[in-house]
Amino acid sequence: MGLIERLSTAAADPLADALHAARLLARDPAGLGGLCLRCGAGEDGERLIELLRSSLHAGTPLRTMPSHIDDDRLLGGIDVAASLTAGRRIEARGLLAESAGGIVVVPGADRMSAATAGRLATWLDSGAGALLLLDHGVEGERPPVALLERVAFDLTPMPSEPPAADAAPVGDDELLATVAGVAAALGVASVRAALFAVRAARVAAADAGRSALTAADVALAVRLVLAPRATQFPAPPPPPDQPEDQPPTEQQSGEMKLEDVVLDAARAVLPPDMLAALAGDRSAARTARSGGAGQKQKSPSHGRPIGVRAGLPGGGRRLALIETLRAAAPWQRLRARADDGSQKLRLRRSDLRIRRYEDRSEALAVIAVDASGSSARARLAEAKGAIELLLAQAYAKRVEVALVAFRGTGAEILLPPTRSLTRARKLLAELPGGGGTPLAAGLDQARLLALAGKARGRTPHVVVLTDGRANIAADGSPGRPQAESDALAAAKRLAGDGFGATVIDISPRLQPEASRLAESMRARYVHLPRADAAAVHAAIGL
Repeated sequence: MGLIERLSTAAADPLADALHAARLLARDPAGLGGLCLRCGAGEDGERLIELLRSSLHAGTPLRTMPSHIDDDRLLGGIDVAASLTAGRRIEARGLLAESAGGIVVVPGADRMSAATAGRLATWLDSGAGALLLLDHGVEGERPPVALLERVAFDLTPMPSEPPAADAAPVGDDELLATVAGVAAALGVASVRAALFAVRAARVAAADAGRSALTAADVALAVRLVLAPRATQFPAPPPPPDQPEDQPPTEQQSGEMKLEDVVLDAARAVLPPDMLAALAGDRSAARTARSGGAGQKQKSPSHGRPIGVRAGLPGGGRRLALIETLRAAAPWQRLRARADDGSQKLRLRRSDLRIRRYEDRSEALAVIAVDASGSSARARLAEAKGAIELLLAQAYAKRVEVALVAFRGTGAEILLPPTRSLTRARKLLAELPGGGGTPLAAGLDQARLLALAGKARGRTPHVVVLTDGRANIAADGSPGRPQAESDALAAAKRLAGDGFGATVIDISPRLQPEASRLAESMRARYVHLPRADAAAVHAAIGL
């Protein structure tokens, strides 16, 4: 039974598309580059690996890459034991050389360093094999773009209806034109993705034992390769402009163009609401993570290992014993001749290697809430709910949260930076509200908290819930023109400090004030007129 037939008879298995993509990958690893599966912490990755193992030709390698692999093991290097025994340099094969023509499984690909990603991308470009990237979605991160561009499939487990099998033959010119048109309709700009779709269609036909392509092969390729990369929902075809007294053409009477058939298959796996959110928030979410998540920083003794360098241990720096022995091994015979000729190990200062680590600083979310006017109670309730959602994950995500409320003539710190959910609930039990809108005072108070957090090694991210309509100046005096001028000046001071920031516009209708405020802060702008705690939490992006 061919792949199309297996797909059409599959149950509503959330992993069905990924399993079919894995079968295609097993037939042509080097040509399709690989598969990325957003699998969380479940057993989906194990199912995929088992399918690949059973589908690969006998003798095709399937290796798993350790999460903290070093360059010597990945690319090949000195075999320490053999070199010390022989007294001369003996090379060891690396994991990539051992996997030539096969597939390398990469668990936790979302936490991969840029250096390792570059080495794997070079390996893929050489056509030596393929990757199975398991994206566990830690802290909302994704595998490096350099790898996602080089693998044909980037899938998320989700139940979907199988496409209808269509045995209409498709020529090469029609295949290329259809894939290009569908890619444009879905907003997929990558030429690699279109080429992968063409290759996947041909592999699907070969899997079914056919030399000729059919419309079902093209629909399957678009479904697995292009649809997950879509950035816009394809518009339905316009109704034909046909005079009433003219008989319908063959196409209008029921026969659809191949491109329309393939787009229908793509629409089947594109929920409109999810795709709209994806198209609107993808770049914004990336901005929020880069500004709000803790920044990466070098650490001498803890964090994620990122390799070794020459240096002396001490002061928290740890000796990398194996790497030190590798550096010393090629020189042992020469050093023995220069010394007494004994078989003892001879180390020099230049041989010593120390480990390098990379850690993330803790993030600090400073939430400044407009508590003025009749809507204060709802706004503060939204902020309180968002804070509780953040604090529920605070230890796992290393986030502290602070809350500033501005109303009347000034701003007040309702919640100092904390990760304690119990403490937050106690302090937020009575939330004040009402009065004027001293927006400048609220921004200045949020800035002071962010500066204090930065001084303690935190990565601040400022979130402002407001409609942007200030009416209390920085000195506490009423007057809208001066208040708006002071608010924009405070926003520019925040921008000058380089903090990540988000302005959540809570006005019922879009107003220019909040948008101007976000522009002055160099902040991401989000309009949430009916925000609840979950929506605010999602908009913050931590």
